[in-house]
Amino acid sequence: MSDQSHIEWTNATWNPVTGCTKVSQGCKNCYAERFAERWRGIPGHPYEQGFDLKLWPERLNIPLHWKEPRMIFVNSMSDLFHEKVPLSHIQDVFQAMKEAHWHTFQILTKRSARLLELSDRLDWPDNVWMGVSVENMSVAGRVDDLRMVPAAIRFLSCEPLLGSLKELSLAGMQWVIVGGESGPGAREMKEEWVRELKGKCRSARIPFFFKQWGGVIKSRGGRHLDGKTFDEFPMVQVV
Repeated sequence: MSDQSHIEWTNATWNPVTGCTKVSQGCKNCYAERFAERWRGIPGHPYEQGFDLKLWPERLNIPLHWKEPRMIFVNSMSDLFHEKVPLSHIQDVFQAMKEAHWHTFQILTKRSARLLELSDRLDWPDNVWMGVSVENMSVAGRVDDLRMVPAAIRFLSCEPLLGSLKELSLAGMQWVIVGGESGPGAREMKEEWVRELKGKCRSARIPFFFKQWGGVIKSRGGRHLDGKTFDEFPMVQVV
């Protein structure tokens, strides 16, 4: 958790939950798990428990102390809609986001079924963007679930992109992030898959954010596509 972030599409991270479990191929080389497990067993460390799921209610008010408006990635080290996160804690997170109305909160989940199940029991302020991770067509159903969620902005994170999404409908989406896997064991992302998504975004007039080519050493691949970077965001009114 940090009031600054090296993730290209956000400004800060906030983790009122840490730890997770794998649900699909996109989880295979999870960066968060790799980081957390380095600290398992070290007394007093925030990741003393490694990547085991843990609730942090004492962190709920942290965004209120960040006075400068910023985009905040919620649970970069977990999944807010993990089956072991109680509804009451999720509701507390949403209340905290509502109170910190000057920030924009970006939530990503791979558990779209639970997101949809709980969505009508959550208060959705306009400063909350909701997204799902879609690594290939085998999990395209997550997008169908997301379409039914009353978030002000609905977005897709196609990272790590592990297959063609040419047949994916982007209806109801307001933003698409694309990126290749990075770090040890990084799997290949084909250029044609990126171009397919870029073309679909252009046709639908959806902002397209190209995060990285990835690779074992991601800096070698860079972020350029057709000689430039694509850092597009949804157009929203800043409160």
